[in-house]
Amino acid sequence: MRILANDGIDPIGKKILEEAGFTVDTVHIPQEELALRLNDYDAVTVRSATKIRQALIDACPNLKVIGRGGVGMDNIDVDYAVSKGIAVLNTPAASSHSVAELVFAHLLNGVRFLYDANRKMPVEGGTNFGTLKKAYAAGVELQGKTLGVVGFGRIGRETAKIALGLGMNVLYSDLFEGPKSLTLTLSGGIQVEVPVEQADLETIFRQADFISLHVPFTDKPVIGKEEFALLKDGVGLVNASRGGVIHELALVEALNSGKVSFAALDVFDNEPSPRTEILTHPRISLTPHIGAATNEAQERIGEELAQLLIENLKK
Repeated sequence: MRILANDGIDPIGKKILEEAGFTVDTVHIPQEELALRLNDYDAVTVRSATKIRQALIDACPNLKVIGRGGVGMDNIDVDYAVSKGIAVLNTPAASSHSVAELVFAHLLNGVRFLYDANRKMPVEGGTNFGTLKKAYAAGVELQGKTLGVVGFGRIGRETAKIALGLGMNVLYSDLFEGPKSLTLTLSGGIQVEVPVEQADLETIFRQADFISLHVPFTDKPVIGKEEFALLKDGVGLVNASRGGVIHELALVEALNSGKVSFAALDVFDNEPSPRTEILTHPRISLTPHIGAATNEAQERIGEELAQLLIENLKK
């Protein structure tokens, strides 16, 4: 059997599949050519770049399995694929901690103005050092502040654990009833139970000092113009989930008014061509959708995806 890893796969995953007797092709086939060439494969793995839509599924009746290296499957017509007898797999646990760490890279960046200092120091540091020092002198600590986590799946919980480890309070919202505490595993294997509190969205919007979003794609932004009015003055926002979860133009307006102190975005409405207003705003910390892009996460994703493919293709 042949597998196309169209958006790549970690060498560990490739090795596991080849040792199980599969041929793995890692040469990327452009989206516009997939309808002609994908039918030569029994399975395909993708990340976020390749789209597997209904027309492509219809053009490839030999396809048995679609694997998504990561969590969200917005780029796959999952229900339609399943209706055609195609197994659709993902790796929801493998990248959770990496995404959570990126959230805190952005939060620590934001409360100490690093997003702006790193832009201005190379240009003005040699001639305007004192002024810059004064401009960045009003930082705040995360310890003792309240983090609102919107969406309490695997990534939301990993984010909450880091917050608790830093001494933050955690409020979270979810569609389902969630836990009243989380287990933190500290150095040496020491485990500690720390309480968390579930609340409705409005409570989080009004009380949280910082908000991190961990929800799937939604037709309507979770935070739009009306929701911005509810937020605590000076709140910091992080979106490492999906573009469109925060209304970007309303965000720019809230940043300009001072309602939001800073924002951090790893995902965007118009990927891979984010809005200029977002890319150039002086109070937005930016990364190019790299939440799961750590060596450790990619190894875990490759290994988990390989095992799932073997399990499904050998049925």
